[in-house]
Amino acid sequence: MSLSVSAWHRRYQQQAGWTFTIRQSLFARAGLENARRVLDVGCGTGVLSAEVAGKAQAVYGLDLALEPLQFARHAAPGPAYTRGDAHWLPYRNDCFDIVFCHFLLLWVADPVRAAAEMKRVTRPGGSVLLLAEPDYGGRIDYPSELARLGSLQAEALARQGASINTGRRLGEILGRAGLQPLETGLLGGQWTSPPSPEDWENEWTVLRADLQGMVTSAELDRLQEIDRQAWQAGSRVLFVPTFYAWGRKPAN
Repeated sequence: MSLSVSAWHRRYQQQAGWTFTIRQSLFARAGLENARRVLDVGCGTGVLSAEVAGKAQAVYGLDLALEPLQFARHAAPGPAYTRGDAHWLPYRNDCFDIVFCHFLLLWVADPVRAAAEMKRVTRPGGSVLLLAEPDYGGRIDYPSELARLGSLQAEALARQGASINTGRRLGEILGRAGLQPLETGLLGGQWTSPPSPEDWENEWTVLRADLQGMVTSAELDRLQEIDRQAWQAGSRVLFVPTFYAWGRKPAN
């Protein structure tokens, strides 16, 4: 079962909700309000490109996949969208004030090269923001019956080509790309309420797509019911460490 582009759009919106607080803080400290040109690498359906479009003077979004870009052009008009590869950004040197990505580096073949390309197109003194990269090696699931669910999803993502422990490497990636590290951290793991029914259903839509062919439908039904009951009882813990990093391009 592959997800439709509209389902991916809902997923990207969900992910953006997870990182809202730290993203707003980093954007503010990096000077988004005064930025002339901003680039969103791996923009997907344009969720974050549209968010920053009202703040920076000119926003650009790049993605390797054509269908999400077509969706973005209709759903989030305003930014200039381009199809391209994060390893070879189709922009001249030193032309952006801020370059950022969000849940991208785990999917690229060479994250150091991608970060170095982000540095190349950033002006001296500008910022590169690696806004969110998960680390499935540190995932925690409770109740214990759901630990298998976490292991299966990590295996499924690895089969799809993801580097599932990218999060812990962000400081290393900044340094190897030639960026000056300003801040590296971990998103908080606070829960004030269970996920909304819509978010919970969306999570399971993604899980079922990831685990197709690895687990029977009956077993997925069983795990989903355990998950539902645990959220209702307030006993569910689902924590995937998600790292962020802020680097600056040296002025000389």
